Amino acid sequence: MDLRGNNSYDLWRLFIGLINAMTFLIILVFMYALLQDHIHAYISKPRFSKEQSEKIADRRGRVSQQQQVEGLDLIKNGIHVHTGLIADENLELIIGKCTPCHSAKLITQNRATRTGWKNMLVWMQETQGLPDLGKDEPLVLNYLAKHYAPTEVGRRENLDIGAIEWYILNLDDR
Repeated sequence: MDLRGNNSYDLWRLFIGLINAMTFLIILVFMYALLQDHIHAYISKPRFSKEQSEKIADRRGRVSQQQQVEGLDLIKNGIHVHTGLIADENLELIIGKCTPCHSAKLITQNRATRTGWKNMLVWMQETQGLPDLGKDEPLVLNYLAKHYAPTEVGRRENLDIGAIEWYILNLDDR
């Protein structure tokens, strides 16, 4: 029996469509109820005003000056002792721009291309309140790309067998 010409067929299709729509809406409401804290946290992520950004930049400058006064600018074997960063003409700039917000270890433990470092800076500006670096941005990127670029890690070097002091285990002397 063909119900397609019948009004009841159209009513059933409409009824099933309404049930599907209601099910979808109920699932959406349930998911929102479960995730509303996360949704609100994402929507209200921190945005910094121009005054707040200026205060952050001022604090960075004061921290850099304080490090110089306290003698924390000691360099040994090409490494800044206090931060562990590689010494370079832009080291003070890096310390002033990066370390007021996070540890220098966050820099030294990462490796990225210039594009990768640029993406990290953009992320920090969008989500962490890093102000625009302006004319300093190329200097920061040059430093990071030069000293903390990806390195080719291969197999360890061969052992120098002649330099190894071997111990002979004598099992007969028991």
